[in-house]
Amino acid sequence: MPPRMARKAAPGASRRGLGAFVGGLLIPYRGTLAVVLAAMLVETAATLAGPWPLKVILDNVVGHHPLPAWLGRTFGTTLGHGRTDIAVAAALAFVGIAALGALAGYVENYYTESVGQFVASDLRLKVFAHLERLSLSYYDSHQTGKLLSTLTDDVLTIQNFASSSTLGILVDLLTIVGMVGIMFWLNFDFALTAIAVTPFLLLFVARFKGAVKAAVHEVRNRQSDIVAVLQEVFESMRSVKAFGRQDLEQQRLAAAGKASVEAALSARRIKALLSPVIAVVVAACTAFVLWRGANLILAGAMTVGALTVFLAYLTKFFKPVQDLAKMTNAIAQTTVGVERIRSLLDVDAIIAERPDALVPTKVRGAITFENVAFGYDPDVPVLKDVCFSVEPGQLVGIVGATGGGKSTIMSLLPRFYDAVSGRVLLDGVDVRDYSLQALRDQIAFVLQDTVLFRGSIRENIAYGKADATDAEIVAAAKIANAHDFIMAMPHGYDTPVGERGLTLSGGQRQRIGIARAIVRDAPILLLDEPTAALDTESEKLVIEATERLMKGRTVMTIAHRLSTIRDADKIIVIKDGVVCEQGTHEELLALDGTYAELHRIQFESAATPAAGAPA
Repeated sequence: MPPRMARKAAPGASRRGLGAFVGGLLIPYRGTLAVVLAAMLVETAATLAGPWPLKVILDNVVGHHPLPAWLGRTFGTTLGHGRTDIAVAAALAFVGIAALGALAGYVENYYTESVGQFVASDLRLKVFAHLERLSLSYYDSHQTGKLLSTLTDDVLTIQNFASSSTLGILVDLLTIVGMVGIMFWLNFDFALTAIAVTPFLLLFVARFKGAVKAAVHEVRNRQSDIVAVLQEVFESMRSVKAFGRQDLEQQRLAAAGKASVEAALSARRIKALLSPVIAVVVAACTAFVLWRGANLILAGAMTVGALTVFLAYLTKFFKPVQDLAKMTNAIAQTTVGVERIRSLLDVDAIIAERPDALVPTKVRGAITFENVAFGYDPDVPVLKDVCFSVEPGQLVGIVGATGGGKSTIMSLLPRFYDAVSGRVLLDGVDVRDYSLQALRDQIAFVLQDTVLFRGSIRENIAYGKADATDAEIVAAAKIANAHDFIMAMPHGYDTPVGERGLTLSGGQRQRIGIARAIVRDAPILLLDEPTAALDTESEKLVIEATERLMKGRTVMTIAHRLSTIRDADKIIVIKDGVVCEQGTHEELLALDGTYAELHRIQFESAATPAAGAPA
């Protein structure tokens, strides 16, 4: 079964729009959204009612016009019909409307922010869980910095849209409809004037939508490049300082920053056109209403209060229209964020797992490679027809030139990758028939450079077994020759380690890595030359710990130093992607082939005295 490689989503998935994607995220919070919608409707009603107390003051207190019949009946039963009474009632109504709108606004803001936070958390976990399931082949060809940018910046963009824009669009539309109805009731001609310019505004905005989206996409890509550069430099700071390339990295960051600035300014040039155009149209429409309203007041066909209310509504009418127009930018940014997140969620580089996968409790450790071929690039095979077997409890060394495929062989057993052809068997069963988690639970790893995670030494050892007890952790550390140096630290097992464990020496990290493998207590052990980069004293301690760890287990070890596998039950020699030799140390030396040549080169080089040293 070939590995499932990354591909685009199915056509049906790609057609799902922004609304469907965000709507799916909001469904779990529909109860909270109902509260938010109710608060928004109250706030909208307060907005619509806001100008009416001013109309009452201008027309019925200052202007001596009689109150409408329905208002007269209300005031007559409360404060009376006097102008002072009417002014008091209008003032109280103004405060009451404002207070009601403020309360509704508070409820709306609090709960929309809550929904936005939860949506962002859900989405981040969803994307992260998907990324964790992807094959390592995906990470071989994608920058970590860009993935981090998507998990932070793009998720934040969607959070802002979900918390402030989704229902805001609906309320703006409801506000527009309500104000249009009231304006038609106040003055039909004026309302037609306001409505007439709206389609042209929306058409103008629609023409800019594509350009804004493209510009925002470019900005996000350039910002991702900045994150990628920073992430790479921070992870490699020791190398940067060792080679004195700070200036070079500053130039790389400056180049990425310049590209980001240029993209942002280009996007701003496009987006900056919206507000001035809308402002001019609104001003022209308002000027017409002022001119026409003044003539009607002079002719006695309109009151000052009615004109004031209409102007207030006209201003408030264009506010949601402007908001919807300006929301083009927010929609464009969110659309880009959704596309980038969906591009991750649609990646199908997941190692396939059978629905009826086997879940072994304990394997014997018999390993067989049958005609296995594999390549990270389909056109460049790394392994070709690899065949060998390992009996339970055997120690098998894998040797060969750099780039020959040794680490690839080790990666196929736990299914970090799947073979392109052939089979990898564990206890006679194809590893593809096992549950991934159950398969990997049977394997412990000690790599050439043990990576420690942020946390205490205790937590790092327990990383090999989630439910490890303190007694198991201490016992594993003692077997790994790590207990003494751990206890010499300020807080013992609770001592925090620096990022990636760089506050510890290489030998200390390796011994913690061995303790992590010991506490896992797996029947199969994979070693990638854990002593390769250590000094003599650390190497001795690590070798002692490794020998204790290997007892009773099936062990496959990549060996750069042939002295470490002299006593191996079998040595497999990889050359040009195939097994060219296999046997014990003595058998391979007797063949006088590739292994004998490697042995000769390595030990003759070690025996050659340094220049100027006595022979």
